[in-house]
Amino acid sequence: MMDVIIVDDEPAARRTLRECCAREADLRIVGEYGDSGSALEAIRGRPPDLLFLDIQMDLLSGIALARALDPRALPLIVFVTAYDHYALEAFEVSAVDYLLKPFDDERFRRTLERVRRRHAAESGADRQAALSSVLEQLERSARTLADARPRVLAESGSRMHMLDPAQVELVEADRNYVKLTVGRDIFHARSTLQQAEKSLQSQALLRISRSCLVNMSHVREVSRTPRGDFILVLSGGTIVTSSEGFRDAVRQYLERLKISPA
Repeated sequence: MMDVIIVDDEPAARRTLRECCAREADLRIVGEYGDSGSALEAIRGRPPDLLFLDIQMDLLSGIALARALDPRALPLIVFVTAYDHYALEAFEVSAVDYLLKPFDDERFRRTLERVRRRHAAESGADRQAALSSVLEQLERSARTLADARPRVLAESGSRMHMLDPAQVELVEADRNYVKLTVGRDIFHARSTLQQAEKSLQSQALLRISRSCLVNMSHVREVSRTPRGDFILVLSGGTIVTSSEGFRDAVRQYLERLKISPA
């Protein structure tokens, strides 16, 4: 029996995966999550054998969530995506599998057959190596996609501006809009935070609270509050603070940037 967790921000996609899993006698769903923050906490508390993970989500991306998993208790991962530019090249050279939305029962069964073989044969080190390889290729695919769509449109005052995504330091939810900070300038776009994150997916975005995404490439200083939250100073002088629920995500991101001693 394999314990399964499903992580996807689309209810219909979770339902499809849940129904597919329910038809398999050796799968037991132990968790289903629409946001990666809650999912990460649950996975750490009870690592599953198999994780169905959407690549594009509203909090951490699926890529960031996968990087945050404990390599000592790494589940088998099947990435789920609606964007084939993420899929073919990255996954065909790796043991990590994927499902391209929309998928049918036959495609799910083929994926599950590979999962079962891997579950029996792979070591933790094998899984970690395969995951590292595919994440690197996914990130390259995201950068390639961004090169083909190099601008975002936003408003300031009564004028529309074409913004370079690499210059956007901060994205904040503001009712039916998002605020984009570029240096000391503020722009607005009618969008959800999730939609803005997808449009800016080429950047090193990290959600530090429910309503705030930071382009970590623009972080210049980091300090801590007395309660342990992170204070980030951005290139243009803006200062933002992480919330308690996203403290671990920020810490883990920053840990990966440290230079390890020889």
